[in-house]
This record gives sequence, structure tokens and C-alpha cells, in this order.
Amino acid sequence: MPRPMPGLPPPRPVPLKERASIVFVSMGQIDVLDGAFVVVDQRGVRTHIPIGGLACLMLEPGTRVSHAAVALAARAGTLLIWVGEAGVRLYAAGQPGGARADRLLFQARLALDDTARLKVVRRMYALRFGEDAPERRSVDQLRGIEGARVRETYRLLASSHGVKWDGRRYDPHAWDTADVVNRCLSAATAALYGITEAAILAAGYAPAIGFLHTGKPQSFVYDIADIVKFDIVVPEAFRVAGAVQRDRPLDGQRVSDPVAAVRHRCRDQFRRSSILGRLIPMIEDVLAAGGLQPPPAQEEAMPVAFTEMKGLGDAGHRG
Repeated sequence: MPRPMPGLPPPRPVPLKERASIVFVSMGQIDVLDGAFVVVDQRGVRTHIPIGGLACLMLEPGTRVSHAAVALAARAGTLLIWVGEAGVRLYAAGQPGGARADRLLFQARLALDDTARLKVVRRMYALRFGEDAPERRSVDQLRGIEGARVRETYRLLASSHGVKWDGRRYDPHAWDTADVVNRCLSAATAALYGITEAAILAAGYAPAIGFLHTGKPQSFVYDIADIVKFDIVVPEAFRVAGAVQRDRPLDGQRVSDPVAAVRHRCRDQFRRSSILGRLIPMIEDVLAAGGLQPPPAQEEAMPVAFTEMKGLGDAGHRG
């Protein structure tokens, strides 16, 4: 009988719905010291991060990550995302799990079947706007209808929060040239995209295979995040931008850093809305609307050599 390996067993991933949402890290060295995940600043001060209890870490410029830290984050099932200044660009993601073959094939079949794809897009439309999509419309036509409604929603939210609004526009290569409301909106949506990508990977699907959005590394992330964006993060961005534009306090305090204020308010809103507990069921709901059955196991597939213990993590986790 083989002897057990020495030491403690590896950590078992915590289900996404039981985690805190997101933490931004900048200007520090991320490492594992004394068995704990820490950020060490230029003065050598350690800040411990409970990595197993987070959905993802957003790594901003000035951050360096050790091999040991990446390995620990992967075992804990926490997504590492490398982002630009204020989180407005997503450069790369360190996958905490991975797309399962059966779910990846199912997602690809839905995206390649025109009828199934249209059903998925119609379901996303219904979840986003609370009503069925117009009949006899193509995906491109629904994309145009959605775009018009989104622009009107931005305008109404800006008006209700007293924000001067000239439209959604910014240059990701020139962050400082954007006005305050666009910087706030970019920070808010980046935070939502981060935890949405973590949920998609935890569920075993691929972020790049989208239905309404296509051709981007995070197309499916945008599809799912946009369903809840105007309920959760966009209002918070307009609240902060309105306070800054009118030079008024927000919740009794002056806003000195609008982007930081948006992040904090989005983090609190993620917790209040239990967004992490909603995302994976929402993904399954959207894909089920396509009306296709997941592919069965292939006849020539080899049986499993041994039975693995069921982990605590979600379907896409490698723990």
C-alpha cells in the first residue's frame, strides 16, 4: 500500500458564490512568505491577502508576481488579471481552472449554430431589459436595438444623477484625456468584467466564445456582464461622477479620488447584490436557452483510470 505524501493536503477551492469579489493591487511584489499570500511594498511592509477567499486579483502597473504566488493562486482557484492603469484594459488572465472539454464543446456548438445562437442572444436580451426581444430579428439587428437602448439608458442615468453627459467615449491609450464620468464608468465596468471572467472560468466555459459580442478575448465576459451592468455598477459610477462634477460630498465625504471611490462602491455593491452567487446560474440559464443538449461522451473515449474525490470548487477549478 503506498505511503501518504508528507505535509498538509493541497488547498481545496472554495465555491465562487462563497467568496469576496475583487481586490486591486499596485506598486508591490506579490509573493508567498511563511506559507501566506502577501504583497510587499518598497518599504518591506507585508500586507496579507486571503487569496482563497477572493474571486480575482486585478494587478495594476507596478506589480510583480512570483512563481510561488501564481502557483498558490492557481491551487486556490483565484483568477489573476493583469490590467492597465485604473483597470481600464485587461491584458491577460492567469486561469484559475480551465474550460472543461464537454462544456467548451457545448458552448462552441451553440455559438456555431445560427438558430441556437439567436435563442441565446434573445435570452440575454430578456434578462437584461426585462422583456422579450422583438420577433423576427437577426443577431445583428438585436445588437443594433440593444445599442440604442444602452445609449438611452446612459442618458437617463446621467440625467437622474445630475451628471453632464456627452456620451460614452475614451481612449484606452490616453487615460488622462477622458472626462471624469468616463473614467468612473471604465473603472466600474472593469471590476465587473474581472469577476465575470472568474465566474465563466470557474464554471468551465471559455471567455472568448461569445454570442452577441464576438472576436474579442473576453467576448463572453461582455455578454454576461452586460446583463447586470446597469443594475449594479453603472449607477455607482454616475453617483461618484455627479458628486465630483457638482463638488459635493458623497455619503458625507468629499471625493478626492473618483476611480478609487467607484471601486469601493462597486465592491460593496457586489456583496450586497450577491453577484457571485448569481453569475454561474445566469451563465447556465443563458446557454440552456439555445435548446441544444451537451455532447455525450465519445464511444472511443478511454474510461477513467481512477476515481477522483469530488472537490469543493466549481466545475472549472483544477483543485
